[in-house]
Amino acid sequence: MLSLGCARYRLAPQPKFPRVEASNTGTIKALLPLLNQTEELRNAELRDEELRDAALRESAARTASGAIAVAMSGGVDSSTVAAMLRARGQAIVGLTMQLWNQRRLPQLRSPGAPSGHRCCSIDDVYDARRVAEHLSIPYYVINFEREFEETVVRPFVTDYLEGRTPIPCTHCNNDVKFDRLLATARQIGAERIATGHYARVRYNSATQRYDLLRAVDESKDQSYFLFGITQDQLSRAEFPLGELTKQEVREIARRLAVPVAEKPESQEICFVPSGNYVQFIENYLQEQGARSQNQAGDIVTTSGDVIGRHNGLHHYTVGQRKGLGIAIGYPVYVVGLDRPNNQLVVGEDRDLRRSVCTVRNVNWIPFAPPVQPVEASVRIRNRHEPALATVAPLDATHVRVSFAEPQRAITPGQAAVFYSADQVLGGGWIASIE
Repeated sequence: MLSLGCARYRLAPQPKFPRVEASNTGTIKALLPLLNQTEELRNAELRDEELRDAALRESAARTASGAIAVAMSGGVDSSTVAAMLRARGQAIVGLTMQLWNQRRLPQLRSPGAPSGHRCCSIDDVYDARRVAEHLSIPYYVINFEREFEETVVRPFVTDYLEGRTPIPCTHCNNDVKFDRLLATARQIGAERIATGHYARVRYNSATQRYDLLRAVDESKDQSYFLFGITQDQLSRAEFPLGELTKQEVREIARRLAVPVAEKPESQEICFVPSGNYVQFIENYLQEQGARSQNQAGDIVTTSGDVIGRHNGLHHYTVGQRKGLGIAIGYPVYVVGLDRPNNQLVVGEDRDLRRSVCTVRNVNWIPFAPPVQPVEASVRIRNRHEPALATVAPLDATHVRVSFAEPQRAITPGQAAVFYSADQVLGGGWIASIE
């Protein structure tokens, strides 16, 4: 067994006991005394990279030709995917991403409080190991903590501080799961990756491109979170649950005796154990030595009248009604966050309804970036019913979306995803509202 305990990546074959992090090589132990010296630390990191590469080469030699890597989160969906592929005789290898150190920011966890059902916890890693043992498949835990913090956690904090409402799961899909994890899978000899996402992918021989489609189970469809996947990534992705309902997945899990068949679904952001994102942001900034962003300011109406005070714009999001601390005789909602003036703009429900927004970092899936407007149904948040709109290109990666009817609470930082029936045409990040 080879484990990279202090390398940039941990690629640790499955032990016979529930230990998430292992360091059993003499080389790694020999490096530990060097960690207090900057120059020697640099040499140690170089050596760790060599060990990582050696681990990948060793793993590749063990991986069967044509094997599929399964991204195993420890939940019922990804575990059932692994069991289904195993049952049909497919050679598979299980990969779990270690994304966040659960010991960080301990002040976010109340003593004795239950951990809740959030993804990517230590318990989830243990459950993924149990499933891998049950299926008798090779299994590895890969440490992506550094990459996850750089591409998911920090942008999450920055977005809130700049008045946007981010979607960390989409960033994780785009920048970690279908980027770093897929690259690692290929390094160990698996050319394809299967996940527990509820979506479908098909090759279109007429266009010679891969199409991304909504799941059969509309209530579980996750195509909204996958708009950033590239053609190369789609060509190497499998979504076995896309044709199934959640009930059917549970039944298959029970029939195949998957150990986590009855496990509840995760509900929280993996790195926000309390579910309180404001508390997370404040404690994360404190850990990083950054200044708190609790800068009070005015609450104003759409006509500019001051009607109260807020305690920091990152406490609020567009469409919010509760927790505003004001009472003026009729319901009011957050309709905008004015960062330059540090003002929270509120209004009535009708003020939330807008028809035009600009979208940045657009990724087109079934065709190259168009030069003419595209008619599509556009979803502006996960549970939003797609609405008819014209998507007009501004350049290769920016578009203006004009809805046929005003939409409620179009929110900067959320995704706008374009559909034609079940087909995902593309999507991007809402930048501004007009």
